[in-house]
Amino acid sequence: MLIENRPASFLGVENSVLGRPWRDRLDLKARAMAEAIVQQHGLPDALSRVLAGRGVGCDDCLAFLEPTIRALMPDPSALADMDSAAARIAHAAERGETVAIFGDYDVDGACSSALLAQFLNACGAPNMIHIPDRIFEGYGPNSDAIRALRQRGASLLVTVDCGVTSHGPLADAAAVGLDVVVLDHHQAPVDLPKAHAIVNPNRQDDLSGLGHLCAAGVTFMALVATNRILRKRGFWTASRPAPDLMAMVDLVALATVADVVPLKGLNRAFVLRGLDIMHQRGRPGLRALFDAARASGPPRAQALGFLIGPRINAGGRIGDAGLGARLLLEHDDVEADRIAAELDLLNRERQEIEAVAVAEAYAEALAALGDADDASVIVTAAEGWHPGVVGLVAARLKERFGRPAVAISLGESMGTGSARSVPGADIGAAVRGAVDAGVLIKGGGHAMAAGLTIERTRLGDLRAFLEARLAAAVTEARRDNALLIDAALTAGGARPELVNEIERAGPFGSGSPDPIFAFPDHIVADAAIVGGSHVRVRLESRDRSRLSAIAFRCADQPLGKALLGARGEALHVAGTLSLDRWGGAEKTSLRIVDVARRV
Repeated sequence: MLIENRPASFLGVENSVLGRPWRDRLDLKARAMAEAIVQQHGLPDALSRVLAGRGVGCDDCLAFLEPTIRALMPDPSALADMDSAAARIAHAAERGETVAIFGDYDVDGACSSALLAQFLNACGAPNMIHIPDRIFEGYGPNSDAIRALRQRGASLLVTVDCGVTSHGPLADAAAVGLDVVVLDHHQAPVDLPKAHAIVNPNRQDDLSGLGHLCAAGVTFMALVATNRILRKRGFWTASRPAPDLMAMVDLVALATVADVVPLKGLNRAFVLRGLDIMHQRGRPGLRALFDAARASGPPRAQALGFLIGPRINAGGRIGDAGLGARLLLEHDDVEADRIAAELDLLNRERQEIEAVAVAEAYAEALAALGDADDASVIVTAAEGWHPGVVGLVAARLKERFGRPAVAISLGESMGTGSARSVPGADIGAAVRGAVDAGVLIKGGGHAMAAGLTIERTRLGDLRAFLEARLAAAVTEARRDNALLIDAALTAGGARPELVNEIERAGPFGSGSPDPIFAFPDHIVADAAIVGGSHVRVRLESRDRSRLSAIAFRCADQPLGKALLGARGEALHVAGTLSLDRWGGAEKTSLRIVDVARRV
């Protein structure tokens, strides 16, 4: 008899409160692999299932649990143009040229800029960082800033996390006597701008297989290549020692998590090593930012994405775009504390601005959808939205409606916007296609996120273009809308020791989703609204073990209403586990993502 190798129904749930079927993340083959991992390595069943569910084999699981940069780091020369880029940066360091660093205004840009500046400082090479103002300069290199950098004495311009589509500005750079090296990771057009070197693993002629790196990862590899050249030439001496590149991986880790690139291979090693470095609190800027965010306990990847990244981004969104890079380079504890406090304040202001825009965008999206649910892409636009929060608005729309979303801040004649997408629908390629088709003035990004500039009169054209371009992919993604469950647990079994074991398979994020655990037939002992829109829950198993849980931003939505209406009743509950650390004690907490009635 033929047995289909496909995910099985989990707990018999075919239609949850959110209208999704629950499926076992592991097919027949993966379940057999999980059993083999348990038997061969003695790992907990839940951890073995998490590993097998992410394609980790029995022979590879121990190396997967302890990845090292040394083992996973390829030769930087595998990247197209890397040798030329590294040679030019090394030449600048040897000659003491002034290097201008032009970075993006997000976390990846700030970290990439700080990485390169820290390396050049160790070389004794003068350098300056320019992070463009989001509102007045927009994304990427611009000719006015480039001319100003040249007037300040720069002879080499290195763009980080930007530049791969900047034909005009880079031509202007050459015209005023600047050599240009581009270190980027965004999707690249076939026709690249003119530059001394363009290093981008997403160049269409790059065969390195490193397209999952963020810009900071690309920058780090460029520093490894440059350091190798300088070492061979005897540049480093007792009075000018080579910098410890491994001590700079904390910045690569932060950018990798914040830029939501796939956490696989070398990226996992970067993040795990970077978290260890952060735990030592040796970088004053990051130490100050963790303290300002009131993040306790050892650093976790989730903290980088939800606490640290947003605060660095706040400068680029609504304040001084250069604050993040300056903080990451700051040596003085007092000044680091001051900048961190300023970013923390800006982040709170950003949250207030975002909340208003999100409410307006939700209303516009609901009105546009009406009773129909067949739109593949949501495009919202309004005057008065701060350009610095449109990416966050798009992300909220994507979460709420489960499809790609675009939010645009409209000016008198043009609008600037951001797009966020769902797995399987490449929004970066769609935006580049809209630029090529003349629908957008400019735009670019990667599979899950993109930025764009558009004439007000072309909003309808953009909706039509994205609908046609992404409809099939979105339909497929929404058809396969099952919630994938890694394993079943009980409230009593979700002990901190188990959560710590499961975290060994992390960090989790893009490309390596947070494990989802089901808690079958658990009683909702209590449920209440907290923080205005969250629902805090206390779950109880049949043996009276209890587990604290929370469902975020759902009090007025089906998930929140189901929890609030189920006090004293039993539900199947699904969510992700984390550890709350207060006063040196660890306590397990569940973030609820779905619930279902017992069949």
